[in-house]
This record gives sequence, structure tokens and C-alpha cells, in this order.
Amino acid sequence: MYKTAGSTSTWKNTILFIILLAGSIIMVVPFFWMIATSLKEQAAVFAYPPQWIPNPVQLDNYFRAWTMFPMGTAYLNSFKISILVTIGTLFSCSMAGYAFAKMEFRGKKLIFLVLLATMMIPGQVTMIPMFLWFKQISWLDTHWPLIIPPILTNAFGVFLLRQFMHSIPSELEDAGRIDGLNPWQIYWSIVLPNSRPALAALGIFTYMYHWNNFLGPLIYLNTSEKFTLPLLIASFQGLYSTDWTLLMAASCITLLPVLLIYLFAQRYFIEGITLSGLKG
Repeated sequence: MYKTAGSTSTWKNTILFIILLAGSIIMVVPFFWMIATSLKEQAAVFAYPPQWIPNPVQLDNYFRAWTMFPMGTAYLNSFKISILVTIGTLFSCSMAGYAFAKMEFRGKKLIFLVLLATMMIPGQVTMIPMFLWFKQISWLDTHWPLIIPPILTNAFGVFLLRQFMHSIPSELEDAGRIDGLNPWQIYWSIVLPNSRPALAALGIFTYMYHWNNFLGPLIYLNTSEKFTLPLLIASFQGLYSTDWTLLMAASCITLLPVLLIYLFAQRYFIEGITLSGLKG
């Protein structure tokens, strides 16, 4: 008895669905456990068998997590740093990506190759020199080391936008030149509006990374009023004990803005990632 093409396709789709479902469950369970733990009493965190549905529900954990440390100040600090870095990165990377994708100048391929080579340098290699340099210019315990270098050194962002801008038809630029537009006006009025998906993808990547960045603030910040959220959340972990309910509540508060941004921009995010490699 021979299998038909339709039955084979059905089996493949079923297996693929099961694999994706299993992967989704693996991804979702830690988030569900984090939310459940944030609503439990401290004694119920390590109860056996595990208590998946909190009983009673302790909403007071969120109030205590917000007021125990200067969570509001840390929220503003993280928001300020993430927004400034995201806007600056989109501007600098889009200009560099436009130059590499659409403009001709001597040494373009060599410069682009050197730029991509910087992606192979681990951050640990430059960590100490950067710290010493920022110490010399009195930037320690300020937010400047967390804002300026990421804006000027994002080789991945340049590569992503350059690849996407290659897919924009050159006829659009030619039409702009016929209308008398200079290179800056072509970049601003034609290339940028057609690069929204890639800009959204890069913006989400950048915002999420700097919203969750822990190592940078840990190195450069000393004053609690200047702490970002990841650094402040580490304060919930004591040397000998940890209040896991408050830690999970603070983590849920921190996660909310990232989820909202991704939900609203996921269409552009997926489209940008899908189309960025169409043309080399």
C-alpha cells in the first residue's frame, strides 16, 4: 500500500506542529513560573509538590518590590538609556548602512570588511581599556559610557541595514535625483521610509539589549540613584538568603515594557529579519 502525497504532507505538518508546541511550552513555562512565584507567599516558593497556582494570591509582593528599593528611579534610568541608545543607533547605523549600500567611494569594501571584523572582537578584550579611558575623562558613575559607545560602535546594526537597503530599488533614488534631491534628501525621504521593517528590527534588538544590560552598569555605576533595573534587581539577592517572591515580582515589572514593545512591533520585526538578507 502506497502513501499518498497528501497523507505524507499531513504527517510532516503534524510532526512539525508537535515540535513547535513542545518548544513553545519549554519557552513559556519559565515565564509562567516567574509570574506564579511573584504572587506566592515566601513559604510556598519551595513547597513540594510545586504550587503552580498561588493560593492565596499575594499582590502585595509587587508593592513591596516597588518600594523596597528606588525602583521608580531605576525605571527612569533604564528607560532614558535604552531610548537614547536606540534612537542614536538607528540614526548612526542607518546613515552608515546607506553609505555602504547606495554610495560609491574609494575603499568602501575594505572599510566595510574592517567594520565587520570588529564584530569578532570579544567585549572582554576592550573592557579594561574602555574603563581606564572613561576614568581619565571622568565618565565613571555617569550614564555616558552606557550611551555614547553603543551608538558609535554597532557594526551589526550597520550590516543589517546595509543588507536591507540593498533591496530598495535604485529606480526610486534615480527618480529622486531627477526631482532635484541631494543625497541627504534621498536618504531621509526615500531610503529611510522604505527601511521601516529593518529599522524596527534593529530598534527592538537594541532596546531589549540595553534594557536588560547588567554588565555595563555593574562596571561603570556606583551610586544607587543611577542604577538601572537589572543592577537594582541584583540587590534583591542577599548574601545568605534571597526573597524569591520579591525578586520575581521585580523581574515581572522589568519585563513588561519589553513585551509591550515587541507585541506592537512584531510585524515589522519579523519582516525586517526576513528581508534583510535578500540581496548581498
